Amino acid sequence: MRQSKLFSKTLKEVSQEEKSLNAQLLLRGGFIDKLMGGVYTFLPLGFLVLKKIEEIIREEMRAIGAQEILMPVLHPKENWQKTGRWQSFNVLFKLKGKDKKEYVLGPTHEEVLVPLAKKFVFTWKDLPVAVFQIQDKFRDELRVKGGLLRGKEFIMKDLYSMHPDQKNLEQFYKKVIKAYFKIFKRCGIKEKTYLTLASGGTFSRYSHEFQTVCPFGEDLIYICQKCNLAINRDIKPKIKKCPNCGSKKFKKGKATEVGNIFQLGTKYSLPFDFKFKTREGREKPVVMGCYGIGLGRLMAAIVETNHDAQGIIWPLEVAPFLIHLITLKSGKKKIDQKIQKEGEKTYQVLQKKRFEVLYDDRKEKSPGEKFVDADLIGIPFRVVISENTLKKNSIEIKKRSAKKAQLIKKSSLIRFFHQYVK
Repeated sequence: MRQSKLFSKTLKEVSQEEKSLNAQLLLRGGFIDKLMGGVYTFLPLGFLVLKKIEEIIREEMRAIGAQEILMPVLHPKENWQKTGRWQSFNVLFKLKGKDKKEYVLGPTHEEVLVPLAKKFVFTWKDLPVAVFQIQDKFRDELRVKGGLLRGKEFIMKDLYSMHPDQKNLEQFYKKVIKAYFKIFKRCGIKEKTYLTLASGGTFSRYSHEFQTVCPFGEDLIYICQKCNLAINRDIKPKIKKCPNCGSKKFKKGKATEVGNIFQLGTKYSLPFDFKFKTREGREKPVVMGCYGIGLGRLMAAIVETNHDAQGIIWPLEVAPFLIHLITLKSGKKKIDQKIQKEGEKTYQVLQKKRFEVLYDDRKEKSPGEKFVDADLIGIPFRVVISENTLKKNSIEIKKRSAKKAQLIKKSSLIRFFHQYVK
């Protein structure tokens, strides 16, 4: 991608209303645009990051045997009445069609998933089974805050598992926990992310959240110093010692929730009469679990934990590009022509070898402006071609997270980057 042709542009500053760090950096870097409170457009750079996150999630969900589907956003009122959430779920976007029927814009999908599963799950032979989707959600939040952390419209991966009994659910539940930590490792936030006990359990005493510690986090968690299990502040007064290891030593930390998982049991099976026949021919309600990850929240958490004073530092697997190729003007016409020619040649070679490259070919920008933009955007590697590199028949490479750059011979460029590509 040529930066001169990029649809979005970087910004020097954003509205003072944007208090959260992720919103400031993502807006300034040209990754997102704010349409209104809690509603954002993903611009080309942001969309590339979003798709990288989506593919990581998809791969790890498939690895534990989940199958991908896509359910409707528009839900009939009747389904929500069956579970009692038409009245009790106070963030529903409700609307009425020309047919006078009432509908819900889906904030979650239990009310759609269970009637769907009833059409395909009949006996013990059909269980266990798990399906997931990556889908837009809508919640009429009164207070939207934190940039991508809390919005009215957002993208979410929700996984639903169906089981013959509680023991089978718990076995799968543990697999999901491991899969989530793999996702967070690939996204560059595992070291700061903790499995956290939270309220909201229906079939078990607690639900679980995955909380990422960051300075601007909206939650407060207590992390066990011995085993790293965390406890949300909402339930900490009830818990004097860690239920996992018995330790009473905790450290407090601000954190952002990037995922949650619930053992639903039969909470949604019973209203829809979702049952299966056992080996013995008896009917039993299906036992369920649900597991969510907000993609926008995850992107925000990545930014909140991977940045410096200059801008974002994207982890390799989610970065919009691997390489930010930059040509620097010398102010000497003939030398600048050689620099430009070398830049074009390098860009073509990297593309031919299938490396993801953003090429800053903007002729009107000074070296300082290009470097400022590169640090703000945060692509893992900056590759510079200048008068100095031409003289030494070399190319300058700087890792975004490093303080110093290095010179390598042009002939070694492809070999250098092969180590960072699968």
